[in-house]
Formats: sequence, C-alpha cells, structure tokens
Amino acid sequence: MQRGTFQLMKSVNKKIILNKIRTSQPISRAQIAKETGLTPPTVSSIVKELIDSELVMESSLGESSGNGGRKPTMLHINTHAFHVIGVDVSPEKVECVVTDLAGAIIKRTSSVFKNPITNEQFINLLKEKINAILRLTKIDQERIIGIGIAMHGVVDIENGTSLIAPNLNLRDIPIREELSKEFNWTIKVENDARAMALGESWFGGHDDVDSMVAVNIGRGVGAGIVINRKLYHGAQDIAGELGHMTIDLHGDVCKCGNQGCFETFVSGEAIVARAKKQNPGLSEVTAKQIYEEALSGNKANVQLLEETGKIIGIGLTNLIHLVNPSKIVLGGGVMKSEQFLMPAILETIQNRALTAKAKETTVTVTKLGDDATILGAVALLLVELF
Repeated sequence: MQRGTFQLMKSVNKKIILNKIRTSQPISRAQIAKETGLTPPTVSSIVKELIDSELVMESSLGESSGNGGRKPTMLHINTHAFHVIGVDVSPEKVECVVTDLAGAIIKRTSSVFKNPITNEQFINLLKEKINAILRLTKIDQERIIGIGIAMHGVVDIENGTSLIAPNLNLRDIPIREELSKEFNWTIKVENDARAMALGESWFGGHDDVDSMVAVNIGRGVGAGIVINRKLYHGAQDIAGELGHMTIDLHGDVCKCGNQGCFETFVSGEAIVARAKKQNPGLSEVTAKQIYEEALSGNKANVQLLEETGKIIGIGLTNLIHLVNPSKIVLGGGVMKSEQFLMPAILETIQNRALTAKAKETTVTVTKLGDDATILGAVALLLVELF
C-alpha cells in the first residue's frame, strides 16, 4: 500500500471516529468500534491521538456490560479546547463571533457599513472586526482553527473571492487572499444562504434529516442545499439562487437585471414596494412597520403579508418539485412575519404540490434566529475538522 493511501485512510478513519464521538457522546471505545465497523485496536490508537491533541477527553465511567466487567471510560469532544471565528457579511453590516467547537458564542461584535464602500475599505473593515474580537476574547491564537465567512451575493468558494456583492455594489473582492496576509489560519468563504443551510444542518436540531434546503428571505432571497449532510454547490457555484428564479416574464426589474425574479415579489423591499403600489399616498414605510401594523389589526397589511406567503409557497412548491428535500427551513428578516406568512405558505404547497408525499414536505422556520448564518460560517471550519 502506498504511503499516501495509508495516510489518507488514517485521516478518513480519524474523521469517522471524531464525528461519531461528536454525534453520539458520551460514547465508549467499544461502542465506536461496533457502530463504525473499525477494529478495536484502530479505534484505540486513533482515540489516543485525539486525546493527545486535546480534541477529545475522557470522562466518568459508563455502565458495564452487565457481566461484572470493567466499566468503560466514556469519550467526549473537548469543545473548549479550540475556537473558530465566524463572520456574517449582510448587506447592512459585518458581524463577527468567536465560538467553541460546539458553536457556543463566546463573544460577538458588529459594525454597520458606510456606503459607498470600496473593495479595499471592505477588506480593512473585515480585518478590523476580526482583530477587535481577538482583543476582546484574549484567547490563545494557537487555539483558533480558522475563520469562516458568510458573504451575501455570488462567491467563488475555491478561491475565496466575492464575485458579486450586489447590495454593496462591489465585485471581485479577494477576501481569502487579503485576509491570509494578516491571519495565518485556514479561511473559508461561502455564500450566506448556503452558510445558513450548513448552520441549520449542524446546529438546528435536524439530525434525522439527510437532505434539506434552507431559504433566506430578507433584503434578497437565497437558498442553500444540503444533500447527505454536505453542501451542494452546482457546476458553477450558483446552486441555490432561488431568488433569481423567474416568476413573471413581464415583472419588475431585479437587481440582477432580469425581470420578474422571485426576489422582486417576496424580499423586504418588494413587500414595501407592493404596499406603496396598493396605497399611492403611503409615506415612507419599512417591512417591519408593515408587520407591526398587521399585528395591530391593519387589514390591508394582513392581506399583503398573506399574499406574500402565497407567493413564497409557489416558490417553495417549485423547489420541492425540483430538489424534493425532506425539509425546508426558512429564515431571514421577512420570516419575522411568520404568523401571517406560514398559513398561506403551507396551504399553497398543499394545493400545488404534485403528489401526496410531496405535500408532506416539512416546512419550518429556523430556531436559530438571526444566528443561523453566522453559525454556518463557523460550521465551514468544523466540516474540515470533523
């Protein structure tokens, strides 16, 4: 056997064992061997390496087999041994967190963008925020495994470049290249909607689901597809651009330049635009105010949000027919109006999905709230580790 092949097998086995401990802790060496099919000596050898590297720790003894034998020592992930920096770049602000290996947020900081902004100013702001949180936490930088960045718009994940950040009016930002000049860690850059999907897959309580789609509906609309617990990117890295699915050939012009995109119907800005169209005398209003007025009994705004829910339901029905996921998780600012949107979304899927099974697709709102995306940025590094 070639040395490289042996090292690869060793690495694969290490990931299998590490992930088994993460998902089944506390767990004994014997149980790991039984559930993974690896030999007990292989498990013992790799577990020793993981303990020596401080990724895994031993804890109190488990239950014996019932024959009076020795009680097994149980294994856990040493979640506090290492840390990850997560960055969420939304159209309005950049937010930065430091977490442990379980995704628990230790410290966070954020800063609002001052538009217009140049590529250089954008990179400098990222560096400033990362350095600021390092000063705040005062953690040993040798204990940081990397930086994950969730970036709105189109991202070249192979090169870590933001190709198009439409709401900032920026293009071709070499994020990984520039940050690597200052920080000597692994740096991962991903589209924000796909990062949200990864965050949901890791931390959203969906352990029983192998295929899911997370849809982020806010200033824009994007989706992330997880198949067999891995992000699906597509051939040219644009899988999940649900917001730019054409709904109306003669509709409003989208930021992307096309007419009638899904985003032009259901984003926060689109909801405001429809409210103004229905009431020409309406003064400046926000999607949040529309929601609050609906809560107060404003029938026009209730109807507007219910209509938006129906349109979202049509988009999700198309998604079900195309991808057929086990679950769809919805997030983003627009979904704060869940109580008005969800009944219409679910009813539309019931009326339009092709088969009885398709109608049963689970559709839910994220339980991670606004942290789904930034935890997804953290998960970009955890995927590499586990």
